[in-house]
Amino acid sequence: MANVIILGSQWGDEGKGKIVDLFADRFDIVARYQGGHNAGHTVFIGEKKYVLKLIPSGILRPGKKAVIGNGLVLDPAALLSEMEALESAGVKVTGNLFISNRAHILFPAHRMMEKMSEGREGRISIGTTSRGIGPCYEDKTGRRGIRVADLLNRDFFRAQYDSVMEEKVTIARTFGIYSEMDLAAIRDEYERFADRIRPMVCDTAVLLNQAIRDGRSILFEGAQGTMLDIDHGTYPFVTSSSASAGGACTGTGVAPTKIDGVLGVSKAYITRVGGGPFPTEALDAAGDLIRKRGNEFGAVTGRPRRCGWFDVPLLRYTAVINGFDSLIVTKLDVLDEFETIQVCTGYRIGGQEVCDMPPTVGEIERVEPVYESLPGWKTSTFGVASFDELPGRAKDYLAFLEERTGVEVGCISTGPERNQTMVRQGSRFEKLVRG
Repeated sequence: MANVIILGSQWGDEGKGKIVDLFADRFDIVARYQGGHNAGHTVFIGEKKYVLKLIPSGILRPGKKAVIGNGLVLDPAALLSEMEALESAGVKVTGNLFISNRAHILFPAHRMMEKMSEGREGRISIGTTSRGIGPCYEDKTGRRGIRVADLLNRDFFRAQYDSVMEEKVTIARTFGIYSEMDLAAIRDEYERFADRIRPMVCDTAVLLNQAIRDGRSILFEGAQGTMLDIDHGTYPFVTSSSASAGGACTGTGVAPTKIDGVLGVSKAYITRVGGGPFPTEALDAAGDLIRKRGNEFGAVTGRPRRCGWFDVPLLRYTAVINGFDSLIVTKLDVLDEFETIQVCTGYRIGGQEVCDMPPTVGEIERVEPVYESLPGWKTSTFGVASFDELPGRAKDYLAFLEERTGVEVGCISTGPERNQTMVRQGSRFEKLVRG
């Protein structure tokens, strides 16, 4: 069996959770490799709705192992709350979830620092979830972070915690945003967290690589999307981790030579949450209709998502960055009511054609999207699970996206349920997930 990465090809919220859940039964392990509890994956199974924030979607498949890799930042309170919610819903987590001893720990002080950063005068507001993810990654990169392994060593943890928190309090007081915290009580609480997560902690890089040597297969689950990648996204309106395919290797300790394929997830249109440039954003009735039909509100925050038309240059860019073997197009049914569907096929800046993705926010904000109009199908595709049953114009739309992006569309989703998905026979996608 193959080892495959599934990740977002746009700005996140593409429906990765459903796709990972759907095909997790084909793999032995599902490993999440970056992000924190700011990223939500929503999965519908029958009448039950599951919102996963830290735990890989594969946990919903009985008997499958789920791994939280070293590339994540971990809020133990959020993790334990999520575990309890899943267990109460009948999902077996204990014994199936493994946590990297090298993942970094997030503390309440990180949330305080993020609020300070977002609200500071003259600072560009990124529109974060204010869950402390960025400041935790800053501590990691600044080599002052506290990892899971540190948390489990009480004496070392106490000394390190006191030193790091003293620094944060000094900074917060300097900027006049310090909120009173009982730091000793928080430290004691985290020591209790350590006792609860200890049985799940291991060197997950060893676990994953041994599994590969034993012939087992791994599905690597990305959070957010490529255009939010810290290196390749619309900087500074990005997340703080490597959301592209390369992050799967650095975030789990599995070598790139062990990866057999990369699958990108894309909506049939495009959305974005928070600040930042969005060339194809539809600030009109069309955008409102997409939002309404697609129920485009954040799984974790509830924030309304910005909506717009499919962006071919953006997808071509993310395909190059990640090396997509195949594309999964979700929410095709959201476009059912449109008489005409716009697709951005090119960029211009100042009347000049732009061949590459502009590197700066200022340039991307000046982009003039070049649109082509395609006829809509005006027929319900909701729940269609066979490619042959799709309306002709819906097939034409998918063929147009394939031709313009240069990536095959190997899988299409027409609703939130597991059975509202189709895999195209003979596709590269089918070979990777079905063997």
